[in-house]
Amino acid sequence: MPRGAPEADRKVQAGHGTVAIRSAWHDVPRAQVRQFAAIALAEAPDLAEEILREIRREYPNLPLVLDDSGEPMALVGIRRAIEVFVQHLETAEGRPRVHPEVFQEFGRGEGLHGRSLDSLQAIYRLGVRLAWRRFAEIGQRVEIPPPAMYELVDAGYEYLDGLVDQSVRGYAEAAARQAGERLRLQRRLMELLLAEHHHRGDPAEALVERAARIGWPLPDKVAVGVLLRPAREAVAPAVGQGVLLDMEYEQPRMVVPEPDAAGRPELLHRALTGWSGAIGPPVPLADAAKSLRWADAAVRLMERRLLPGGEVLHCTEHTEALVLLQPEELIDDLALRCLAPLAHCGPTHGRRLAETLLAWLETRGGAPEVAARLGVHPQTVRYRLRQIRELWGDEIDDPDRRFELELVLRAQRLRGELGDPHPRR
Repeated sequence: MPRGAPEADRKVQAGHGTVAIRSAWHDVPRAQVRQFAAIALAEAPDLAEEILREIRREYPNLPLVLDDSGEPMALVGIRRAIEVFVQHLETAEGRPRVHPEVFQEFGRGEGLHGRSLDSLQAIYRLGVRLAWRRFAEIGQRVEIPPPAMYELVDAGYEYLDGLVDQSVRGYAEAAARQAGERLRLQRRLMELLLAEHHHRGDPAEALVERAARIGWPLPDKVAVGVLLRPAREAVAPAVGQGVLLDMEYEQPRMVVPEPDAAGRPELLHRALTGWSGAIGPPVPLADAAKSLRWADAAVRLMERRLLPGGEVLHCTEHTEALVLLQPEELIDDLALRCLAPLAHCGPTHGRRLAETLLAWLETRGGAPEVAARLGVHPQTVRYRLRQIRELWGDEIDDPDRRFELELVLRAQRLRGELGDPHPRR
């Protein structure tokens, strides 16, 4: 007899061959089987109500969905499952089947109400225990031998496996649908949060409503990250439930609430191992778009190899580069004006004078300090400083001009156009 009812016989390994073992249930006279089935079918409605009542007692928050006739669908499903199983015991034809919709719907309901698969399976086990108790009583009444009843309970658990499979399928469908809906709502929240223009001060009503729909507490501060995928099909990093992550972009985005909260930096560091990108500065919630702009800017500099790659950078640790390398047109125009005196010095000599000038501006020292920084002889520095004063004249003593010179020379060093043989500590 197929799975879901006692088998007529079973084959087991014995030495070099197999031995067929007769089924105790198969040996029960058919008249007794029919008598058992008739009583079980007559008591199926009462048994189904008892099972549902006990389930409701153990799980009082379990919702009841009614069918078109106003009867609980769970009760219909339990009763039908009992009837199909009992009828199959009598006919022993094929595999017992219950229309899967009821049990798939039950699984979907469990998933949508946030209960676990463990609770779902516990409900089923409770039902089987109550059914077996009733079947055992009926078996005693019609004098079915205990070995046959033991086979019957084994068959019942096999039958239950099929029902559980249907519910698990429904549960998985609900979980996938729920996850997809959450991602959709999360994406809408991020779009609003990262928009350039929305109400300042108290969060806009739409922002509050969208955050509430996914259970995201509005933080005081956020930092926005832009990520570079390590591979095209890279799995989303496990950044934690509180971090909003949108993988639909070519360069995924994330919104980190309270980025300086205890444990948050360490969690992100572990989660983003193997990824690269940038996290913008912490800003008030209403300024999230500003944090995104800085993260975008840092990623563009990483792609140009002007910032280190292969890791997730924090913009606050690379402020100089972001400030000096971002407004390229303005810095380039300022450089043309400020460094015009070097235009006729030749590229190599002009570069050496520029490096000496930057070292002098940064150290504010004399020839020995500048020489130590550049790794050259002090006399060489004195010679170069005399040339610098001849080229710029009295302007070199003007604080505003010195500031502009240091600004453009630092930008050139960040771009790799000037060397830094003795990095600042």
